[in-house]
Amino acid sequence: MMIQELKEIVVEANKELLKRKVVIYSWGNVSAIDRNKGIIVIKPVGLPYDELTTENISVVDLEGKPVRGEKNPLKPSVDLDIHRALYENFQECQAVVHTHSTYATVMAQLHHEIPCFGTTHADYFAGTIPCVDLLTDDEVINDYEWNTGMAIVKYFRTHNINPEEIPAALSINHGPFTWGEDAWDAVHKAVVLEEICKMAVHMLEINPDCTAIPKVISDKHFFRKHGVNAYFMNDDHGHGMIHNK
Repeated sequence: MMIQELKEIVVEANKELLKRKVVIYSWGNVSAIDRNKGIIVIKPVGLPYDELTTENISVVDLEGKPVRGEKNPLKPSVDLDIHRALYENFQECQAVVHTHSTYATVMAQLHHEIPCFGTTHADYFAGTIPCVDLLTDDEVINDYEWNTGMAIVKYFRTHNINPEEIPAALSINHGPFTWGEDAWDAVHKAVVLEEICKMAVHMLEINPDCTAIPKVISDKHFFRKHGVNAYFMNDDHGHGMIHNK
């Protein structure tokens, strides 16, 4: 893929967050990686979505440094190192989305994981979406953004969670992150995650003791859409949902 095409995709994917009402102002960001070219394209820091173009979107290398030959008039998102930590450690991850969508952020601020309460959840995520551990004081003071990303990575490793089967996490006190095989996939999951959290908040308000659905049902719904034995392949997972319009 040409760098220009990746820029176009990331610009439109960022704007899709605003269209889907999971961000306001500049509260979020989408990035995508081209591992062959060694670049990451990401929304600039603090830029309103309606002002984002291929001319001002940020392009950096895998260490977060500006790419030679690119104009890069604006600095990349302050969350760049969170994205970088996920890319470096989740090798199948090709795009990352961060928002402060209301219900997902409520769950993060409550330090509450998201159990699989129903089949809507199971269609996209193979089980509980975790709210990861708090950072230490030193991790906050030093390399905060990198350590925020690594808190997700460490939680997944410690709890033996497959990031391809659970492509989302809540950063405690902070908000949601999703990732996927392309920018549309990651954005789609961010939008779905917000709806799942909205359902979960209402369920817990009605019944604080509600529990997850049986694993056999959760697995059936997830693996009929994902993995080598998937057979429900015509559903819209978000792939190319803007680019192909």
